[in-house]
Amino acid sequence: MAGAGLAVSVAIAAPPLARATASTYPARRVCAIPSSSSSSSGSSFRSLPLRATTGLSGNRRGARRGVSVACAAQGQDTTIEVPDVTKSTWQSLVMESELPVLVEFWASWCGPCKMIDPVVGKLSKDYEGKLKCYKLNTDESPDIASQYGVRSIPTMMIFKNGEKKDSVIGAVPESTLTTCIEKFVER
Repeated sequence: MAGAGLAVSVAIAAPPLARATASTYPARRVCAIPSSSSSSSGSSFRSLPLRATTGLSGNRRGARRGVSVACAAQGQDTTIEVPDVTKSTWQSLVMESELPVLVEFWASWCGPCKMIDPVVGKLSKDYEGKLKCYKLNTDESPDIASQYGVRSIPTMMIFKNGEKKDSVIGAVPESTLTTCIEKFVER
């Protein structure tokens, strides 16, 4: 069977509160491993995230202390990089753009900014040719952020014909940003 994989069960340590019963309910981690025929052909495989279970599903404390492990296949980086805009490029990239522009105001230390970044990247791909997307680091360009009244990050602003049209504050769902964008893009 070409491309078939192998599932392997590996024992892992039980959660701290469940150690007394670990011998009775050993924790297991299951991982998909590509068969030699699929890995030798150079094709990659997709693996669902791994979940370690303790076997203590009836024990509320033990059930919450399971280990979650994500497995990424080699070469499958799906993150889309959104280009940066700075004070020196603001005029040409945002104000003089013929297409509507979505600008994400962010900072490297901001957790919610890291959460919304892949969403903005996906939207930049989905609206390619209809909308331009950029990121502005508020630590590096604080004057532009204050000029537009950015007091909280992440803030996403839509500009059209050099004017601020709308803004969304916070790590919102993709559907919220899509609704906002649809008002300003050509159909």
